[in-house]
This record gives sequence, structure tokens and C-alpha cells, in this order.
Amino acid sequence: MRLSAMGDVAMTVPVLRALVTQYPEVKLTVVSRPFFKPFFDGIPNLTFFAFDEKEKHKGLFGLVRLYRELNALQIDAFADLHNVLRSKVVRTLFGLSGKKVAAVNKGRDGKKALTRAENKVFEPLPTMFENHQQVFEKLGFAIDLTQPKSPKKAILSADLLKTTQGAENLIGIAPFAQYAAKVYPLDLMQQVINQLAEDPKKTILLFGGGKKEIEILATFAKEKTNVINIAGQFKFQEELQLISNLDLMLSMDSGNAHIAAMLGVKVVTLWGATHPYAGFVPFNQPLTNSLIPDRKQYPLLPTSVYGNKIVVGYEDAMRTIAVETVVDTIQKQLLVTK
Repeated sequence: MRLSAMGDVAMTVPVLRALVTQYPEVKLTVVSRPFFKPFFDGIPNLTFFAFDEKEKHKGLFGLVRLYRELNALQIDAFADLHNVLRSKVVRTLFGLSGKKVAAVNKGRDGKKALTRAENKVFEPLPTMFENHQQVFEKLGFAIDLTQPKSPKKAILSADLLKTTQGAENLIGIAPFAQYAAKVYPLDLMQQVINQLAEDPKKTILLFGGGKKEIEILATFAKEKTNVINIAGQFKFQEELQLISNLDLMLSMDSGNAHIAAMLGVKVVTLWGATHPYAGFVPFNQPLTNSLIPDRKQYPLLPTSVYGNKIVVGYEDAMRTIAVETVVDTIQKQLLVTK
């Protein structure tokens, strides 16, 4: 069970894919929001169970109903990958019925030590993938993530093929995040796009959503034939198909990074108030692909786990990530054998 958020749900996918690969006798039922169902398409022995937040599974009685519906599926064990009030209720009911249960350890104490201003403990914490591994190990399923099996690239429809036609390198760029402290300055992002677009063999797809983001992406793509703003143009499942065909995704510390990584795509991430040490590095990506601000100039970084805390004087921290560094990192990754 993992209900939200988008990036967190995406981070469960590589672990679940490894589980069913290494334990083909196991049948999985994933409980999450209906919007995230496409994340799990194509994983063998996996059934998606849609959580109905607004009606059927709303409130305490709704959670009891959810437990009964799941229990009717002859569930043997319950893996709580969310560890919030809702999942705790369902987990408790399974535990009381005598079933095996285990919950993810979110490592709140470690994250607090990493992000506090005084007596900061600047050390890497276990990744969320390692935390998920521990959940299944408690249930009797040790999982090896060292040699992940990525899904095949999606077969694109004629409309989607038009978007990627002629690209020797297909690059996705997702320049937005939930909080401003995680967003690379837009003028610098424009420079990154301009430099990448100088190569006609590269096609750049811009990802985002909402009216304001679409307008900004339109300015990024203006007068560039190989820069395409796809925001609002396709259904979510079609966007996932396009992402699976990318050679590389450039993203903030946001859901798009984890979606690309779960599909086996190379990911370069830009970090601001947050830091990869908090455990949210995209799956199977080298730490060198996580570009961070200058901590000598901004020693309090990271200041937040999620980027929602504003620290006065740190507004321009991401400007210390040079445009040339971003472009060079992308170029080097594109040269790596696929």
C-alpha cells in the first residue's frame, strides 16, 4: 500500500518489479490511487487495487471496508510502504487477523539531523529503495536490487512517433517542482535548453502541467524546431510512453525524475534546498548525476527534506550550479553505452 505522492509511488516500482522477478510464485496486489495505475502496467503477477478516497474508502469505516475487500483476496501479508494514518489502520487490522505485516521506516530522526541548521549530521541516509527492501525482508522476501531489470521501451503510436522522429538523442526536461526552492532558475534553464538545442541531432521534450507552466515551457521552445513543449498535449499514459523512450531526463528533485528512473532511463537531477543524501536519489543512478549547489557558499544545505522550508539568503543557492556543468553532465551521460 502506497497512496501518494507521485514520486514516492514511482519509487516503489523498481522494488516490486525485482520482487516478482526473484519470487515468481508471489502474487502482488498494489493498493494506490487510480491515477498511478499505469506505473504498474506490464509487471507480471501484479494486480492493481484502486483506492477510492472520496467515497468507498473514505474515513474509518471506508478503511475497514478496504481491509475487508483486501482480505477477501486471501492476502497472506501486508506491506505498508506509506506508514501514515490510513495505511496504519489497514495494517493494524491485518495484524489483528494474524497476518504478517511490516511497515516502511521513514528515518525521520536521520532526516531531521541532516536538515537542521545546528549540529547538522551531513551523512547519506538509506535510500527509499533500501527502506522498501527492509519491509519485504521482514516479510521473508530478501530482494537484490544490484542488477535491476528495466522494462522495454514502449511502442509509440503514430502521433507519438511524430514527436520523436529524427532524434539521435531524445532528451526530456522537467524544469518544475512542487516548491520553488527546488526549481533551477528559469533564465539558467533557458540557457541549458539553448545550448542543447544547438545540436540538430538532439530533440528536447519539455514536461510540465498547468497553465502557468505550459506558458513558460512555450517560451523555452520558442523558435526552436527541435525543442517541443508536450505539456498538456498528451494523456498521462502517453507521456509515460514518451519518457520510456528518452535517452535521458533532466529533472529537479521531483516526481519526473523517479518516473524516468523506474522506466530505466538515465536521469540527471538538480537539487536546491533538498539533497540526495536524504534518500531520494532516483533509482539506479550514480550520485555524480545529482548536481547540488555550492555548500561552501551555502553551508546550511540541505535545509529541508521536501523543499518546503524557506531559509533567508538561500534563494539563489541553485545559481551556483553552472549551466556548463549541467550541459557537460548530460553530454557525458549520452556518450555512455546504452
